[in-house]
Amino acid sequence: MSTTLLLSIAAISVILLLLLVIKAKVHPFVALLISSLFVAISTDIPAKQIMEVIMSGMGGLLGHIAIIIVLGAMLGAVIEASGGADSLAARFTHSLGIKRSVAALTLVAFILGLPVFFEVGFIIVVPLIYGFAKVARVSPLKYGLPMAGVMLLVHVSVPTHPGPAAAAGLLKADIGWVMMLGIAISVPAAIFGYYVARLMNRKNFHLSVEVLEQLQLADKEGKKKKNPPSQKPPGALLISSLIVIPVVLIMLGTLLTPWLPETGALHGFVALISTPAIALLIALLLAAWLLGFRRGWGREKLDTIINSAIPGAAGVLLVAGAGGAFGKVLVESGVGKALALLLENIHLPLIPAAFVLSLALRASQGSATVAIVTTCGLLTSAVAELHGIQLVLVALSACFGALGLSHVNDAGFWVVTRYLGLSVADGLRTWTVLTTVMGLAGFAIVWLCWTII
Repeated sequence: MSTTLLLSIAAISVILLLLLVIKAKVHPFVALLISSLFVAISTDIPAKQIMEVIMSGMGGLLGHIAIIIVLGAMLGAVIEASGGADSLAARFTHSLGIKRSVAALTLVAFILGLPVFFEVGFIIVVPLIYGFAKVARVSPLKYGLPMAGVMLLVHVSVPTHPGPAAAAGLLKADIGWVMMLGIAISVPAAIFGYYVARLMNRKNFHLSVEVLEQLQLADKEGKKKKNPPSQKPPGALLISSLIVIPVVLIMLGTLLTPWLPETGALHGFVALISTPAIALLIALLLAAWLLGFRRGWGREKLDTIINSAIPGAAGVLLVAGAGGAFGKVLVESGVGKALALLLENIHLPLIPAAFVLSLALRASQGSATVAIVTTCGLLTSAVAELHGIQLVLVALSACFGALGLSHVNDAGFWVVTRYLGLSVADGLRTWTVLTTVMGLAGFAIVWLCWTII
């Protein structure tokens, strides 16, 4: 099948998906499956393999995020029901004010994103986003949009994560320099993204009914207290500790396991407790004991609170999984390879070529990591004469390209928009635009560095 036809099918599939969701009001899960089938049939994927590809894409993604999302939702429900999120938000907002608290939490998100995968980190901070939004009586977008943006920025640019680490390996760039320059360039890009998000938040976006119900406007909440008058809500320090525990455990795994003997028991123990799912499970068990049983909750109350988190998590999982299926079909159809070949034939200069190729691959199949790895794999022969910082800058150019154009075929798009209550159209206006301008900011700095050296 020709490159032009493949790219046309990919474009039509995205338009079809947007029409189904925005105009026809079809549930995103169903719309994603319909679009996946359209691509599979149009690109001549054998009929017997179509459902295998769809299930592989959905299963592969859910295998990675399902436990994390469910445990994260349960932890958030326990913290929320105890009054802890409101307590922490009230303390923080009183000390810093609303404007400073947004900037402070965005900085926290940047630091949190260094050792923690994007989806995991975002789910961990969701209770904070809602707690602060309720106390400040503002939309959760005011906190959630810049926080999610900087966490994804770090995820694609710092080689504590698989994409940039693979880029360094494929291009034979020094991973230490990739890390240092990645962080250095991400700081101004994050500041730029913070102000872009602030500009976006001047507009009042319509939020989903589920999110509005979760927010429970502060005036209503004053009439319906979750704790008896004689019982104070848990302290801000305790809530902060419960949120930080999974982050610290994950960081321990990142920092310690390379230095421990692989055959030793300590290596296995650290590797186990530092996996995101186990780290969240430990935090959930501690929260159940410290916020629940020690404060007089019975088993039935705790079960009710934990069970209340499952329906919301299930909705996020369904849509994210279908997004993974759509991305997998696009990859299997050959759209990504066709796009890479087209851009390679244009003969752009190396730094913009790495950025544009990665950006286009990200837009076509959804995964930032796949976009980075594919781009760097295609550029291995082109960088044969380069050395030192030049290789580092080519790798980072590909990384920042993979930050942009997060849209309907990206599972992260659905996680962020669902948790923040955005419609698909508003998600494209905010999250897609924010990730793209941050990617462009990072690329501009990389290109500037290239011209100097």
